[in-house]
Amino acid sequence: MSNVKRITCTVVTALVLSAGSQAAEVTMERVLKNSESQNWLSHHRTLDGQRFSPLTNINKKNVKDLNVAWTFQLGGVEGGGIWPHGGLQGTPIVEDGMMYVTDGWGAVYALKVTPTGGDLLWKMDPEVDKDWAGATACCGVNNRGIALWGDQVISHTLDGRLIATNKTTGEKVWERQVADPAVSETITAAPLIVKNMAITGVSGAEYGIRGWLAATDLTTQKEVWRFKTIAEPGVKGHETWKDDHNAWENGGGSTWVVGSYDPDTNLILWGVGNPGPDWDPEYRPGDNLYTNSTVAVNADTGKLKWFHQYTPNDPYDYDGVNENTLVDIMYKGKKRKVMLHADRNGYAYALDRATGEFVWGEAFVDKMTWTPGLDPKTGRPLAYDPKSDVQLYAKGTAPNRATKVGISCPGNMGGKNWPPTSYNPELHLWYIPVIESCNTMTAKDTVEGTHKHREWWTGGGPSQHEPIVGSVKAVDPDTGKVVAKYAMQYPNLGGTLATGGDLVFTSRPEGVIAALDGKTLQELWTFNVGGGLNAPPMTFSVDGKQYVAVLVGLGGAWPKWFVDSTKGLEKLEPGSSLYVFAL
Repeated sequence: MSNVKRITCTVVTALVLSAGSQAAEVTMERVLKNSESQNWLSHHRTLDGQRFSPLTNINKKNVKDLNVAWTFQLGGVEGGGIWPHGGLQGTPIVEDGMMYVTDGWGAVYALKVTPTGGDLLWKMDPEVDKDWAGATACCGVNNRGIALWGDQVISHTLDGRLIATNKTTGEKVWERQVADPAVSETITAAPLIVKNMAITGVSGAEYGIRGWLAATDLTTQKEVWRFKTIAEPGVKGHETWKDDHNAWENGGGSTWVVGSYDPDTNLILWGVGNPGPDWDPEYRPGDNLYTNSTVAVNADTGKLKWFHQYTPNDPYDYDGVNENTLVDIMYKGKKRKVMLHADRNGYAYALDRATGEFVWGEAFVDKMTWTPGLDPKTGRPLAYDPKSDVQLYAKGTAPNRATKVGISCPGNMGGKNWPPTSYNPELHLWYIPVIESCNTMTAKDTVEGTHKHREWWTGGGPSQHEPIVGSVKAVDPDTGKVVAKYAMQYPNLGGTLATGGDLVFTSRPEGVIAALDGKTLQELWTFNVGGGLNAPPMTFSVDGKQYVAVLVGLGGAWPKWFVDSTKGLEKLEPGSSLYVFAL
């Protein structure tokens, strides 16, 4: 996997010649300094995962006048494998008037931002084998974005490659195979740049991979370290796989949402997904570390410093993969440096970001049935039975071999899925994109020795039985209590953005982008883009003019697996476009 292939690509437009001036290099120091309010230089804008922009030109007083400045049509809508079409879930990156954006198949577009449009300077098409990669993409043809390093654009592909592209010319400089689709590994997450390394997460738990994080040196293009999220024999945590048939070898633990970096501790904090098979926990008795956890690893070595597991022996497909947001809070009269995590299990958590110590945990969904609460000292679910190796949690909620069927709230898409939260440090409020659902899950006995690469490894499956709705909820990070709510007809599949104009932007799957009052979550402005939304908004400015941008094109798992519980979304046609708004 460490081989490096140096290749070139065809620049799709002669406009690239007009971009001949050398672009400024993006360094770690520049990103950490966070003094460029006009730019959006990292996936969450900052490495702390806050998704906050201090820009104030668009604010509560004038947001009602926001209009479309321009649009741009992307490609990548083609289907592949089991998926009828691609979708858009990415966050554009903007540096000094240049925007870099991806489509669902990982093609990178470089646009020069003007008041009236985005001029395409180049497009780098990685030429993914669509049927090969799409056949093992669990949850859609997705690419969540790029990163910048030096004079290069760093991107992933669904078929497992890490690619460096010259950000001025669009020439592909090098590529490295990091994941292996032959064993069902794919990549959908944007890279996280820490120092001179690109940190890569992997997808594929539903196909029985063994998850990992990998660090690639961007100077040498060689692997620096690889942290395996499923503990092997001889490694601490392996004792939590208590079977006698090596279930750990196909134990899941995907890392498909971008992590955060804390320079004070030199720790990378990253979420780890569900164990496999998903709905047959008896096949994998024990807590199944390090699935359903946040892991903190040393950035230089990849060695585990601490972890916190949210749902041991997860029988619900709840994952623990969601982003981790680094903030400072006052808890019981003392200042605490914590990370906030809104888990798919419906609970929000604050953990000490240096030690992993549990600080608080509170439910953020309206209906919670799988556990009556969390232990106030450890954060473990109160329905967890330490005497049992197979967790049934609250009666009737977990599928198992004896009764086969369980009904849980939240459902397996979680109280929050991958769409990101945001945090406003000026208002000291944290905004969670919420999914309100319950669903039936049925266990199927997994037979030892039947795992095959590139075939489903789920041990059963879910079915919906009631409409799914959503919201944005504002949470006080000092206490975890919900202080405001913006109700939605459909689940929140796009995430949130917080700005210095005391605004929260969110996208609704039926095709509406909305601006909310940052304190009350009162709706102040909406616009219907005419296509489904499954991507988070972002904001930037060029020549003193602030813009808000969002990718349009509903994809992912929703149109294929869950649309029966969201009547009306089935009418949305596939699309692939960028909308940019301004006053």
